[in-house]
Amino acid sequence: MNVLVIGNGGREHAILLALKKSKRVEKLYCMKGNAGTAEIAENVDVDYMDIEAVKNYALEHPEIDYYVVAPDDPLAAGIVDALEEIGKRCFGPSKAAAIIESSKAYAKELMKKYKIPTADSETFESYDRALEYIRKKGAPLVLKADGLALGKGVIICETLEQAEKGLKEIMLDKAFGSAGNKIVIEECMRGLKYNPGEEVSVLAFTDGKTIIPMITACDHKRAEDGDKGLNTGGMGTFSPCPFWTEKLEKQVLKKIMIPTMKALNAEGRKFKGCLYFGLMRTDKGMKVVEYNSRFGDPETQVVLPMLKTDLMDIFEAVTEERLSDIKIEWEDGACVCVVLASGGYPSSYVKGKEINIGDLGGATLIHAGTAINDGKLVTGGGRVLGVVAKGKDIDEARKKAYCAVDNINWDNMHYRKDIGIKYREG
Repeated sequence: MNVLVIGNGGREHAILLALKKSKRVEKLYCMKGNAGTAEIAENVDVDYMDIEAVKNYALEHPEIDYYVVAPDDPLAAGIVDALEEIGKRCFGPSKAAAIIESSKAYAKELMKKYKIPTADSETFESYDRALEYIRKKGAPLVLKADGLALGKGVIICETLEQAEKGLKEIMLDKAFGSAGNKIVIEECMRGLKYNPGEEVSVLAFTDGKTIIPMITACDHKRAEDGDKGLNTGGMGTFSPCPFWTEKLEKQVLKKIMIPTMKALNAEGRKFKGCLYFGLMRTDKGMKVVEYNSRFGDPETQVVLPMLKTDLMDIFEAVTEERLSDIKIEWEDGACVCVVLASGGYPSSYVKGKEINIGDLGGATLIHAGTAINDGKLVTGGGRVLGVVAKGKDIDEARKKAYCAVDNINWDNMHYRKDIGIKYREG
């Protein structure tokens, strides 16, 4: 089979590396890809947000048998629908199903309607009404831009002053563009120990009939050590989550995952693809923080390296709605990803810095924002590389990852030095 993966970041590189292991995949393509994907796939220079251009490319290249749509924006724009209309097989949800991520307001209403546990919230399109609500409720609060914002449209406000400032940034200053035309204001959920280890990301394969969770991952969102600084798309991940148990997984399947799948079916929005559950363990049980309609980034970088089952077999089973026939197996041990970013990310940063790479030891390099300029590997984005390593446990995996990090550099490279440290206890 010839397979094309749509996207150009670390998640897409990780998916391609997993597909490369498949005995059934002959050639890989990536639209648009990056310097890393170019090493294992043919990069295709087509704007994947131009749906007509993608359709034309697909029609002109009948040798491509299967398409994997990884980023949120093209899913929300209906790229899977468009490809399926011309007879192409895809992995990824329809536009109707992808709304579970593209509109946080819709997701909250769905959870309310079907009694899926989540934080209490209200949605506003009026700045004045939202401001009045904030002043009435008081802090702490969480502000969420309704639309897609590259994983950065969330502001956690510990004080009323922060909440008022955040509301202005989202709704008036348009810090996240049109994503902030509508805002969700919700209670600030507290973990049992109130630390980031109380949050867990659980990605799941689903064909709309069956839902199978993958191994768990924990993400570090803040830019600086100690979970300080601005919210980012993710500065590092590790797998598995220390507090996750088989008993907890059964509870989450029963109370959250299966009800979500059934709720989307009931709304005429059957979801086929990877459904991401951002969860928090609270004193009232597990609750949904957010949904994503695709593989998480950088969670994918630590989940897929642990997959033993052929990923292509899983993708096809989802497309053909026979996921229940597949047995999905995982490696034992742990996996850690340290994200190397451009200095200044997630705010302003300079591209085009030459990257120097030495001995990686047993680590794998996942390219995110990279490019080739005059034959040299250079930075091409905010999050540039992911350094991924496996080990018998998190400590061993993180040691391998950071040994490799020591042998990579470019001018003003930035990374967190505490990925995985806080999560040794269950």
